[in-house]
Amino acid sequence: MLNFILRRIVQIPVVMLVLSLMIVGLTQLLTPEQRAAPYIRSEQQAARLEQIIEQRGLRDPFVVQYSRWLGATLKGDLGYSKASSQDVIVTIKERLPRTIELTLVTAIPILLISIWLGTLSALHKDKLLDQVLRVLVVLGYSLPSFVVGILLLAIFYAYLGWAPQAGNVSTEFTVDYFTMPKPTGFLTIDAALAGKWNLFLDALWHMMLPALTLVIVLSASIIKVMRNNMLEALTSDYVRTARAKGLSSRVVNNKHARRNALLSIVTLAGFLIIGLLSGSLITETIFAYPGIGQWVVDAARGVDLAAVLGFAMLSAIIVVVVSTIVDILYGVIDPRVRFD
Repeated sequence: MLNFILRRIVQIPVVMLVLSLMIVGLTQLLTPEQRAAPYIRSEQQAARLEQIIEQRGLRDPFVVQYSRWLGATLKGDLGYSKASSQDVIVTIKERLPRTIELTLVTAIPILLISIWLGTLSALHKDKLLDQVLRVLVVLGYSLPSFVVGILLLAIFYAYLGWAPQAGNVSTEFTVDYFTMPKPTGFLTIDAALAGKWNLFLDALWHMMLPALTLVIVLSASIIKVMRNNMLEALTSDYVRTARAKGLSSRVVNNKHARRNALLSIVTLAGFLIIGLLSGSLITETIFAYPGIGQWVVDAARGVDLAAVLGFAMLSAIIVVVVSTIVDILYGVIDPRVRFD
């Protein structure tokens, strides 16, 4: 396994180089004037558009432009984002921890609930519980995240008044938020370290509706796959053999059937985490949650090329890293998988 991990680590720079060539290459479909937009930070600079194009070499051959971009990127210069009015790298450092927090609050319940409900559905096949869960899965598939988000806002914010206002911190805690030290960038962790437990609870409160929206929408596919995998495992030869040996139903279901049913769930979990870490664009926008997703939506609206490029590279890194972790987990869950 160690050799496999080392090979995958060595492959990461090669994969990133190929992806960056593709991503930057797509920008060549835009005109030099459009690609010069990220470098314009004031009206005075807008009047010197042609001069900026010449200074940045936006009419140079692609190889020259790519080499220049790659050199700047390796130095940590991803350009200036008009959507956030600051450098792209600074925006990513500020917003990515918020998205990671939402990912952790969301992904863990999704996986635990989906695996549990999928197992229950399979063990009670065609019974009332199974029928109810199958209906809920269909609803989860059918309802888009923006519909679920708006419904939850209408119920818990507009009607019941239980949910907080948009954003990630309430008005009464704004002073504490801006004045407290932020060594990690994670609001909940920094608030706990500073002993500001009211701010800590407020941050969790603001993640409640976005997380609930994602749990409702994203759990459906995992529940369905887990149910189907569990049904297949329960009718397999090795499960029948385990039952014939006199093992209890609990041991057979948990140790033999469910463990084998989890193999494909690892892949789905990888895609789930990739999507959440890359920014839940619609959900963050609906709830005005200041994460990566909301920033990218604003950047796309304003044709903020530097921000879009920075987000694309961040997403590529997440995909490569998470995919490697998923491959390793295959061997942990299924001893039949070998990395030789």
